[in-house]
Amino acid sequence: MKNISKTIIGSVLAMFYVASACSQESGAANASAKSGVDAVEVAKKLANPIANMISVPLQYEFSRGVGANQGGSEQTLLFQPVAPFDLGGGDIFIVRPIIAGAREVSVQGANGQSFSGYGIANVTLESFYAPNTNSSWIWGIGPYAQSPSGNSGKFGSQQTGAGVTAVVLNRQGPWTYGVLGYQSWNMGGNPAFGTQNNLYGQPFVAYTNKEAWTVTANMEATYNYDSHRTSNPLYVGVSKLMVFDRTPISFGAGPIYYVSNTPGGPSGWGARATATLVILK
Repeated sequence: MKNISKTIIGSVLAMFYVASACSQESGAANASAKSGVDAVEVAKKLANPIANMISVPLQYEFSRGVGANQGGSEQTLLFQPVAPFDLGGGDIFIVRPIIAGAREVSVQGANGQSFSGYGIANVTLESFYAPNTNSSWIWGIGPYAQSPSGNSGKFGSQQTGAGVTAVVLNRQGPWTYGVLGYQSWNMGGNPAFGTQNNLYGQPFVAYTNKEAWTVTANMEATYNYDSHRTSNPLYVGVSKLMVFDRTPISFGAGPIYYVSNTPGGPSGWGARATATLVILK
């Protein structure tokens, strides 16, 4: 565990060093001047989950140590567009549906049999009412829902969940930091493949330099009240905002380490890569 901690801390420091070094250059400023798009400002907004900006992220994730014997692997592809609606006076309402496709390889079930296949996991809907605070500190709150969408139980719970989600964050110069979370309750369904009685918390911090490079660190802890276990992956990554013909696109990647996991869930090291299209108004 000490070696793992040193590796994670070293990775974070190295990424911050690279981001700071790149900030001494002027490439992003020149690109922004040519395209008329403020790449740094767009990159900062991407670090803010309740920014007033339309974005379409695609997230690929590879996880290991899946299954009863921790010998399987899992790949997921998340499609999670963000759509803000202007309510007037600076207030906005944000809707974020999340659709996940999953592929599992040699995942051993509780019955000892291995499974390999792919399908659609649960479909989630997050929403936030975010009032104008006239401050660097902002917050949002709204209803949360998750549907099993007919999955077989191989890729997640077969229960329907509903609850509330909220976020609070601060935007201070190149820094964006805060906490996002939700509380979900079971609304019915088969509990054999896990329940929807979950508490989720995601502290996050992001630093964006003058070259539109962003270093991000977050921890996505999900506690299940029925199993009394927590899945807790730590992610550290770097992303770069680029502008193609006035169209901003962000590319990012980084490692994941599961500090703790639920029975049969991913464990150990994994990786994540993202591509986010930004649609400017």
